[in-house]
Amino acid sequence: MGFARTCSVALVGVEGVVVEVQADLEPGVAAFTLVGLPDKSLTESRDRVRAAVVNSGAEWPQKKLTVGLSPASVPKSGSGFDLAVAAAVLGAAERIDPRVLPDIVMIGELGLDGRVRPVRGILPAVLAAAEAGYEQVVVPECAAAEASLVPGVSVLGVRSLRQLIAVLADEPVPEEEQDQPGRPDPLLAGLRMPGTGAATGMHSTGAAQHDQGHDLADVVGQESARTAVEVAAAGGHHLFLEGPPGAGKTMLAERLPAILPRLTRPESLEVTAVHSVAGLLPPGKPLIDVAPYCAPHHSATMQALVGGGPGIARPGAVSLAHRGVLFLDETPEFGSHVLDALRQPLEAGHVVIARSAGVVRFPARFLMVLAANPCPCGRFSQREDLCECPPSAVRRYQARLSGPLLDRVDLRVEVDRVTRGQLTGGGARGDATATVADRVAAARARATARLTGTPWRSNSEVPGRELRSRWHAAPGALDEAERSLERGVLTARGLDRVLRVAWTVADLVGRDRPDARDVALALQLRTGVPRGVPMALGALT
Repeated sequence: MGFARTCSVALVGVEGVVVEVQADLEPGVAAFTLVGLPDKSLTESRDRVRAAVVNSGAEWPQKKLTVGLSPASVPKSGSGFDLAVAAAVLGAAERIDPRVLPDIVMIGELGLDGRVRPVRGILPAVLAAAEAGYEQVVVPECAAAEASLVPGVSVLGVRSLRQLIAVLADEPVPEEEQDQPGRPDPLLAGLRMPGTGAATGMHSTGAAQHDQGHDLADVVGQESARTAVEVAAAGGHHLFLEGPPGAGKTMLAERLPAILPRLTRPESLEVTAVHSVAGLLPPGKPLIDVAPYCAPHHSATMQALVGGGPGIARPGAVSLAHRGVLFLDETPEFGSHVLDALRQPLEAGHVVIARSAGVVRFPARFLMVLAANPCPCGRFSQREDLCECPPSAVRRYQARLSGPLLDRVDLRVEVDRVTRGQLTGGGARGDATATVADRVAAARARATARLTGTPWRSNSEVPGRELRSRWHAAPGALDEAERSLERGVLTARGLDRVLRVAWTVADLVGRDRPDARDVALALQLRTGVPRGVPMALGALT
């Protein structure tokens, strides 16, 4: 009787569980039994592994073979167990010394010819293995860079099962034939999920820092909206842009990721893990270090927006925008139940999806930007009478955004129509992306220094009770905001959000704490009602 065991990882969302893969050979009729709560794709690994072993030059054992995946109570899915199953079988057949296998974690899919193909979720799987105390990991060669992001883990990238056998058996490692230069590598297909990419608005390319193709200086006019975008980036505040078509709402949203600071190392690993599970990591760039940008179409379902799907739930747009920007253009055209599903992740910073196959938790701390026309025709305005919609149609259109959702939005700005003089004149343009990004980085540094020793990283994350008890505004600064609360203009949540925005404004202008002018600007950005303060941040210094 032969027995061998090695390890792999089962993923549930972005969390992993180390699974022991055991292989047992007994005399009897040749058969291959796989147990341990596998799904359909894992059950099919019996045929893939057998063909891969034979085509790799090894002999398949003609005995009764049982492969167990332990713990058996954890659901297991996907083809990433193929490599571990093959190694355990070869260890039980003594083609490989079974003593070298137990301390190695193996992740990868096998082709029928023995090539090792990548699978989604390499980074979170290796993170789970490292947390469990394993120091050696075997992954597909094209995913080795992604696995190497985890510190303290020795990564071996193999292109084929033959190479793995040679390494474990201490034999000369064979050279695998490379694809012709210029042709796409078919092994990279496992890194991407069909039906995703830039066309869907759910992509992980983010915005290149100071992207010259999307410079903030290209936006004509819109001083109020530019100020709101800068405040949103500096404090991580949610933003609502309302205005006629063609005024520049989408342009502003597309330029917002470039003024956000680069992700820290822990943030990069969080974002990369989510995109790895979703199959959206760009080839050749294993680590996402810029804020992601996600702009789903208004026809997106609730599962596409918050996550879900059949079987084990997959991350949705709110998780793909983690530590980045979620832009919902034409927001009233989204389903009302889809928009209301955003309330929980907006408050909690994560989304919990319960399915029959298990409960999955995905991170979802994003900066939300809503864009909407004021009416169905888009020309409704308090200053001009160009709208052809009846008042009832305007009310119905604006009522598609529920009060509880808008109450979670910190900044609400009306984007005015661009005039002919602004568009064709040679007047002064606004600051470029690089200049605004430097101011945002300085404001974030002030907030980070103030929040040192706390679990919060930006002003938008600090609870209101902490702001009122630990960090006090200037005397009398909140008088106008408290009067708005008494009149019903603000809710208690709205007052907390005004205070957070005021701290961000103070950070941008270089004050130690917000004064009455900072709170007035925060109220003006929150309610849209003029408070007698200029919208330009430079005028507050």
